[in-house]
Amino acid sequence: MIRRFSSLQTRKAGKSLGETFLVDRLRDAVAYDRIAGYFSLSILEVAGEAMAHIPKVRVVCNSQVSLNTVGTPEGVSWGLYKSQIWKEFAASGILEREVPKDLLELLYKYLDSGRLEVRILPEERFGLIHGKAGVLTLRDGAKTSFLGSANESAGGWRLNYELVWEDDSPEAIDWVQNEFDELWGDSSAIPLTREVIEEIQRLAKRSVIGLGEWKESPNPEPASAIIETPVYRKQNGLWAHQKYFVQKVFEDHKTLGGARYVLADQVGLGKTLQLAMSAQLIALLGDKPILIIAPKTLLLQWQQELLDLLDVPSAVWDGKAWNDEKGVRYEDKTATAILRCPRKIGLISQGLISRNSDTVSHLLKGNYDCVILDEAHRARRSNLPRIEDQEYGTPEDANNLYKFMLKIAKKTNTLLLATATPVQLHPVEAWDLLYILNQSYDGILGNGYSSWMKPSEAVSYTLGESSFSGTLEEFWKWVRNPLPPSSEYSRENIEVFQILRDSLELADREWIAKPEDLERLDPPAKDRLRELQESYFSYHNPFIRHIIQRTRAYLETTLDPDTNRPILDKVEVKLFGENEDESLELGSYQSDAYELARDYCRLLAKEKRGAGFLETLLLRRIGSSMVAGKRTAYKLLHGESEPETFESLFEDEEEEVDFGTVTPPPVVGEKANILQRIINLLDSGNEEDPKAKKVYEILTKGVEGSEPWLHRGCIIFSSFYDTALSLAGDLSKKLPELKIGLYAGSNRSAILLDGRLTRTDRNLVKKMVQSGEIKILIGTDAASEGLNLQTLGSLINFDLPWNPTKLEQRKGRIQRIGQKYEKIFLFNMRYRDSVEDNVHRKLSERLEAVMDLFGQIPDTLEDAWVEEALGREAEAEKLIRDRTEKHPFAIKYNKNALTFSKSWEKTFEVLNEYERRDLLEKGW
Repeated sequence: MIRRFSSLQTRKAGKSLGETFLVDRLRDAVAYDRIAGYFSLSILEVAGEAMAHIPKVRVVCNSQVSLNTVGTPEGVSWGLYKSQIWKEFAASGILEREVPKDLLELLYKYLDSGRLEVRILPEERFGLIHGKAGVLTLRDGAKTSFLGSANESAGGWRLNYELVWEDDSPEAIDWVQNEFDELWGDSSAIPLTREVIEEIQRLAKRSVIGLGEWKESPNPEPASAIIETPVYRKQNGLWAHQKYFVQKVFEDHKTLGGARYVLADQVGLGKTLQLAMSAQLIALLGDKPILIIAPKTLLLQWQQELLDLLDVPSAVWDGKAWNDEKGVRYEDKTATAILRCPRKIGLISQGLISRNSDTVSHLLKGNYDCVILDEAHRARRSNLPRIEDQEYGTPEDANNLYKFMLKIAKKTNTLLLATATPVQLHPVEAWDLLYILNQSYDGILGNGYSSWMKPSEAVSYTLGESSFSGTLEEFWKWVRNPLPPSSEYSRENIEVFQILRDSLELADREWIAKPEDLERLDPPAKDRLRELQESYFSYHNPFIRHIIQRTRAYLETTLDPDTNRPILDKVEVKLFGENEDESLELGSYQSDAYELARDYCRLLAKEKRGAGFLETLLLRRIGSSMVAGKRTAYKLLHGESEPETFESLFEDEEEEVDFGTVTPPPVVGEKANILQRIINLLDSGNEEDPKAKKVYEILTKGVEGSEPWLHRGCIIFSSFYDTALSLAGDLSKKLPELKIGLYAGSNRSAILLDGRLTRTDRNLVKKMVQSGEIKILIGTDAASEGLNLQTLGSLINFDLPWNPTKLEQRKGRIQRIGQKYEKIFLFNMRYRDSVEDNVHRKLSERLEAVMDLFGQIPDTLEDAWVEEALGREAEAEKLIRDRTEKHPFAIKYNKNALTFSKSWEKTFEVLNEYERRDLLEKGW
């Protein structure tokens, strides 16, 4: 029998559609299957009591989760799936709305018990689910079905104008049930995540505490100040390795009077977020300023991430005035204006310190709760010892940034240094960073009498080059100064340092035990000390304790104890262009021009030995592109740029690496002849650059059976601006319907459409890439740092940078947390028999070992490229061999680094948002 219901008619009777139809049916039901456009917890406002006794309710509904990025349950990218479901849940407004707690608690109980199951179908699977229907099974075994416009929400059943037709005929029931079963059982239907279910419980139990109450509690929870920040409300929250670092810094700051660490995570693992979150927590605990020092190019990214991810205000010093997160500039003409930051957190450029600015020197007059140095490897001694040296001392001669850090380390409680490459040339560089941390804080390397204060011995024992075989008294010298805190566990998870400290009655803030304390140890403690000798130098040395380094490979293969899933979703790299036959063949004119460029560089090297960059400049640029090579030859020969062309619409070259910063010597004689021949060859031929041709082919057709890379989005890197600009123009003409982004420094970013170029701010280019409006981005190495491009699934290195670290930095733009593809594509381009091809061949056998030892390729391998370019192949071979076999430092990772006493996601007390924001908006 068919019954028809209208909310218009039911209202005339003084009831809602939900009361008239749904509630009545649910009271007599034992099962309920529902197809809904979307599901809302507000249904409990309508039918909560009526649903209370139903053993099983199943709802299948819509989602904007993408099949292209998530896939079927068998191939699901779990992190992305969680992230997308979470974002939809947050966007529903549940986190902002004052939903009655009893409804939240009821919903949690239904979902947690399994009595209510919700499955979500990606919209692209069947389109938007406009069909709404349901089947109810009643106590007596009878069934009924209905179709209508009402969603499973309070609006659908109580407020809106809706129509419902009920039909209890067997044919109708079977028809609706079959429709439900097909949607419910679809391979793309994915269950509501556990994270969402537990968040509903957290909100049901949520309570707000004041800032004072939080600070004064015996054990304030860091999660209370973090769990409702945008990174949790709008994104996927923090990963286990990030929480570990933040919690460790927070606990050390509270209990030890300060945290001192080098954060050396691999590129793409979220160092900035970990540091920013630590800074916020310390700012909330204390009353002194927070100072963040970063490269100028990263300052605005720091400020934006603080605001977007943590809702933390900050101010950036531009050299003359402070600028807050709203763009307000605080004019102050006094010499000490830098000491009046309008926010609790202030950011300044490393460059100002490196130039020894008088203004920046005023910072040393202040005292800080926390100082953070990003890209900390730039603070270094001037003259490193040779790798074979057996003895070397402290950094007597260091750059201005290093000297500044030694001084400001004494003015702060917590000091955090961040770098993906703590070692570039020599293992003492890692010791040098620890030496900064140790200033006025003896818990890192100990006091002036500590054995760890002798860098050559400390490095030798840590690397295992020397093995300790002394007496217990001699061993005690190493252990006691500094004595690790009681929280440090032995390799066997024994509280050995707690036992030693308890025996000596030493508090955690007392870092130095006395020589005679060895005899004061009780027998069990002395036994533990003897057992410690075997593992101490490998597992408890200061390098291990204070350099925290996680590699992507480790995190992708280690299980999170909370979820029993890998800590990090694997982002696999599928590498193309690596085989010898995949290098690109130059045309005849181009090949002749390249060989002439090689001759030119060798001639120049004979005249002026040692200027490696200048000697190889022409070869670097012609190896990038024929356009760049021709322009360089022209400028070397004539001392000026070519006449106005598309490639010279902007000022010359990218800062730091480009030709415009170099003044070439006068060119005469044979060199001048070579340069003219290069220009003539490149002018006379109509050969398309093989790289440009290959890029277009990869973007539109794919490679080795892959889909066209344009479909997944692609970033194309070049070391040189004119190469990038020329390629952008070429692609824009071939793909006229597409917007192509050009990302570069010095205000030279642009958007190209149908060959027309529009200069624009590079932040706008970045936003257009992240929103999906731009699918092809061409970038100089200005795009290789501080840029998050998880929306792109492929990368082409149009040229290989001679500083190999940049390869990792480039890859880190897309191989990072939040990448939407489980596998990213990467193509390395090089001309056959070029310098890049020859060095790549020599490096390829050792590259994996280099990466394992360094976490990144060391910058110093650039020297190998120079030697190869100048024909000194034996020297190139030796450099590669030395830097891989005589590796600088392999930092082990503490396997206990992912143990938490409490899951942050189950924190029920949250910090008062107004008090939190008010404190952070106060100035120094």
